[in-house]
Amino acid sequence: MKKNILLYLAIVVALYSCVSQGVNEYLPMENGRPLRDIVAEKYPEGNVYIGGTTGWTKSRGTLRDILDREFSYITPENDFKQSTIHPSPGVWSWNSADSWMDHAVENNQVIRIHGPIGPQCSPWAMNDDRTAAELQENLEEYFTALCQRYDGQPQVRWLDVVNETVSTNGQWFGPKPGVDSWENPWTILGRDESVDLKPPLYIKMAFEIANQYAPNTELIINQHGSMEQAMWNKVKALVPYLRDQGLRVDGIGWQAHIDVGWEKIPGNQRKLHQLIDWAHDNDLSFHVTEQNVWLKQGSNYQAQAATFEAVLRILLEHRDRGVVTWNTWNISDADGWDPAGGAWRGQIYDYSYEPKPAYYAIQRLLENPPEPLPDGS
Repeated sequence: MKKNILLYLAIVVALYSCVSQGVNEYLPMENGRPLRDIVAEKYPEGNVYIGGTTGWTKSRGTLRDILDREFSYITPENDFKQSTIHPSPGVWSWNSADSWMDHAVENNQVIRIHGPIGPQCSPWAMNDDRTAAELQENLEEYFTALCQRYDGQPQVRWLDVVNETVSTNGQWFGPKPGVDSWENPWTILGRDESVDLKPPLYIKMAFEIANQYAPNTELIINQHGSMEQAMWNKVKALVPYLRDQGLRVDGIGWQAHIDVGWEKIPGNQRKLHQLIDWAHDNDLSFHVTEQNVWLKQGSNYQAQAATFEAVLRILLEHRDRGVVTWNTWNISDADGWDPAGGAWRGQIYDYSYEPKPAYYAIQRLLENPPEPLPDGS
């Protein structure tokens, strides 16, 4: 009996400590609902999508149960990329991608196809023996097949057409010697020298294919980085460049692989507001396509939750002016991509598949969304 009393007192003290530190807002909700149920009720207009990412081969058991319970919007991690579907000339593998299609139908989920032309292409494309003619042939072969196979399927909503086209310093992201997983060899195809922007030709080629063979899918430019102004200025310039040539562009995506405390860095929140405003003003949907919040030191899950919440709050404030989507890149620390080999723990579920404070912050914010910003704010 004495041990039980002491345990009870310890629990009370711990809970009081959390409240006294101002972190009670991220404690579990007593009657919390799955995120997809909240979205269905609170955002019936279809202007808010909350999604999760994982790969087909690792989405088994608990992880897949979480994905299907929590998310009506999914982004398969690598299963639609060229390196998976068309790893070498003459070799095709559609098994995982097709499995995702069947799974999305069964679980009433929409898909963003993450199979862009950009880095992380097939090894043959990163080989230094490549030629421009070979690259163009294989770009056209892969991307045409991808668009033809999946366009028009009711569960497919978006397609990342190009990915990571610009470096954070505002320069076009190009090739380098050797074979590396982050190499972007496609600039070997040349640039459009007829305009001051001088964009790599592969961008226009990819959008030409998507416009022709994916007329029923919304087409996205996806970009990695933070709020670097030079980088986003160049991404923004791509939209009128492509549209002036009669090509459709439907949305802008931000790969938000950011650190804890991102929202405290002066200018970051303001710049994100401005970027979303620009997208909506130009008839573009805005997507946070890949969010992690890295814990590079310590294990402050409350601070991690605050950063996740800050990004989602900004998105929700813009929901009345256009479509906004949010996608957590991987779901649990046990299965997620982590540049530090597991030390940064950037996901919203932990290694035991238990929700972190970040999950509850997202859940609570969706249940109690901020007031939308008025036009012109």
